[in-house]
Amino acid sequence: MLLEIIALDALDARNAAEGGADRVELVSDMAADGLSPDPRTVAAVRAATALPVRVMLRTAPGFAADLPALRRVARDLRAAGAAEFVLGFLDAAGGVDRAALDALLPALDGAPWTFHRAIDHAAARAAAWRALAGRPGLDAVLTAGSPDGIGAGLDVLAAEAAAHGHRILAGGGLREGHLGRLVAAGVTALHSGSAARRGGDWSAPVDPSRVRRLRTLLAAADGEA
Repeated sequence: MLLEIIALDALDARNAAEGGADRVELVSDMAADGLSPDPRTVAAVRAATALPVRVMLRTAPGFAADLPALRRVARDLRAAGAAEFVLGFLDAAGGVDRAALDALLPALDGAPWTFHRAIDHAAARAAAWRALAGRPGLDAVLTAGSPDGIGAGLDVLAAEAAAHGHRILAGGGLREGHLGRLVAAGVTALHSGSAARRGGDWSAPVDPSRVRRLRTLLAAADGEA
């Protein structure tokens, strides 16, 4: 079971590693649901932990792609040491923005990447999954199954797990009570942010004990699956 924890800085990344996380997603500005971090933060996080670090490539709220800005940010993040990414864009019709992906993926130089929760806001999920098939470097799709979070999307995730379980990274309001259902359905990767912080407060650092509890609960659920 892969456990990914959202980090905002080097302290979060160290605490995530101490608690037993497998990977961190590095972002800034969670009030905007996660934007690209400063390149200096990327360098600090890479120096602070040996964990894989997936860096958000997103310059504004929403899912529209500002390609000149994104290319510039991608270049700066790569120069700072970013080796894995998170990105995802929709076109005006609500479909996966294939043109944006075609334009940006070469800037990642073959780095592995996650298509983030844009899929939960797509006009048609099945079409979105088809549009992502075969994209070079894509090994995870971050999804809650619903724009309203995992609590509302559990049935969708359970239904999709048979076809896409190896790529589903379940996240978006993940709570302890969701773990058993997700693991039983065949989901093998989970993503947590506020649940790894005291009181779910984004101003609080990642709490290693909360990460450790998620890891323990995942192991127990996996043993029962």
